[in-house]
Amino acid sequence: MTLRISLVCPPRPRRTPEPGAPPRQSRLLAVLATVGLLLSGYASADGEPAAPAPRRANWVGTWAAVPTATPATNTPALDNQTIRQVIHTSVAGSELRLRLTNEFGTQALTIGEVHVARRSGGAGTDIVAATDRTATFGGTRSPTIPAGAPLVSDPVRLPVPARSDLVVSIYVPTPTRVTTLHAFASTSNVIAAGNVADDASVTGTTVGQWFFLSTVSVRADRDADAVVALGDSITNGAGTAADTNHRWPDRLANRLRDKGMLNLGVAGNRLLHDPNPPPGSNAQNFAVFFGESALRRFDRDVAAQPGVRYVIVLLGVNDLGHPGTVAPPSETVTAEEIIGAHRQLITRAHADGLTIYGATILPFKDDTLGFYNEVNEAKRQAVNRWIRTSGEYDAVIDFDRVTRDPTDPLKLSPAYDSGDHLHPNDAGNAAMAAAIPARLFH
Repeated sequence: MTLRISLVCPPRPRRTPEPGAPPRQSRLLAVLATVGLLLSGYASADGEPAAPAPRRANWVGTWAAVPTATPATNTPALDNQTIRQVIHTSVAGSELRLRLTNEFGTQALTIGEVHVARRSGGAGTDIVAATDRTATFGGTRSPTIPAGAPLVSDPVRLPVPARSDLVVSIYVPTPTRVTTLHAFASTSNVIAAGNVADDASVTGTTVGQWFFLSTVSVRADRDADAVVALGDSITNGAGTAADTNHRWPDRLANRLRDKGMLNLGVAGNRLLHDPNPPPGSNAQNFAVFFGESALRRFDRDVAAQPGVRYVIVLLGVNDLGHPGTVAPPSETVTAEEIIGAHRQLITRAHADGLTIYGATILPFKDDTLGFYNEVNEAKRQAVNRWIRTSGEYDAVIDFDRVTRDPTDPLKLSPAYDSGDHLHPNDAGNAAMAAAIPARLFH
């Protein structure tokens, strides 16, 4: 039925109402009431009450990783092989969706088959066979992902427990360069020969990367939302033990329980610049793994995440340390420029209706990467002072105060130092998560 409502009507001559007819005003009110009921879904075309429109599905991210390009000298390849990948969920749901990615590919990506299942107990990529499901994409089991694009699956009917492990298996049938991946997973995945996507157990080559996979979302059993941790290697988990899920966002997820926790940290990431290794330097073999700048990737990695409501930003140390080490000195930035980038993240988050929290930059005196000098320390202090005192973030998370050495506040506490004097260890990540008030997410 098509309902048309005319807002401008030609004048008509007045006429005397028929005997017993309701007053004109009453008739008009009755018409408007019926129209209102039709538009709201509570009355059918014949005037009978109708059921309200079904409640929109509450899809929320339960896991995520930042996709990046790959350097020409360090691009993996698959050919008639299956990549089996372990991911650790945060919030529970009754169904799931997978977001595959070919966003840095220059050619279409042909996928033979995709399976998802719960991981069996213990280590490795073994699955609980009874939970194995085939993912489809627009109804097809063998999708092609266009160059430069992602692809979201149809809903997969598999209940997903909170804080559990899933195994996502992607079979690639033809020779394929893996031009889109997440390079530093801190998780052991396996590349196996042939199509073994639905095998309960496989053997093959272990890799510490996630291929072609960027988000897993769930249909939450109740109203839920997600927290995005937007950061660099510290957020990504560098310095923590592999296969333990001891990154500070994982630890925070254990405390929040009913929130999706999406780790959008990527090693080497900067606020203001994309990777730009000096010509002829060894950094050309890995710098592209650092990902696009936070300002460039914000829309994809934050605003577009299913169910996102909160953002925690921990960025800036690489803007200080990369120029002159793995980036040209010409990319040296001021404290004011770093602050300006933070302000832009705040503006864009608020424009999307998100609550955004700023975290102070951790101390890094005597780091082994060559980041520290007095000039960079002065910039760090200026940025941290602005984060603490400006009032522009919706709240402040003071990681600097939590992790610094009481005897030398410019250094990481020895108890929290992974060994390079820049990245916190497992204990440091636990302390960081514990320092974030749960009340910020209610």
